[in-house]
Amino acid sequence: MSVQKLIDSLQKHIHLSNTEQEMLSDFLVFKAIKKRQFLLHEGQVAKEVAFVISGCLRSYSIDPNGFEHILQFAPEGWWITDMYSFISEQEGHLNIDALMDTEVYLLSRKNQLALFDKIPALERYFRIVTENSLVSSRQRLVDSLSLTASQRYGNFCNTYPTLIHDLPQKLIASYIGVTPEFLSKLRNERSKVKIS
Repeated sequence: MSVQKLIDSLQKHIHLSNTEQEMLSDFLVFKAIKKRQFLLHEGQVAKEVAFVISGCLRSYSIDPNGFEHILQFAPEGWWITDMYSFISEQEGHLNIDALMDTEVYLLSRKNQLALFDKIPALERYFRIVTENSLVSSRQRLVDSLSLTASQRYGNFCNTYPTLIHDLPQKLIASYIGVTPEFLSKLRNERSKVKIS
């Protein structure tokens, strides 16, 4: 399985020589995940970070009433893990599963740290990815407190344009914090605005 999609993603922020690209490949593990199969369960330690080659994963928590709260979707070209668990090596709070048949490259924490020593540019790359993730999470929190449901749906469409028609309505509704029925109403309103 070619690592070109991952290399292309890396090269947006850093340059890797051919030797470094080959070295990186040796540290990655390919995994195919079937739809509804879990990459991580709440209570497990997240030992790897996953880069999505194709398909889509999601991370979510379940509250005491059994309601799912989706934190992130990870379509093609995105990274995903339970960052708290991955870095602290403590039990995680998130579930990560596949919303469709998905292929990923896994990079363990041990291998990530080894690569930082061998290819210092990768440390810079993961710093950039982590900073972007932190900014995005913080903005999402602020948005959930201050934006209308329509604005939150608009942000979802901007963040995940490839997923708008690929995901079940109930998952998008969960992500933006509304009922599926209300999301249907929002979608109808948006389509009327686009037509007029």
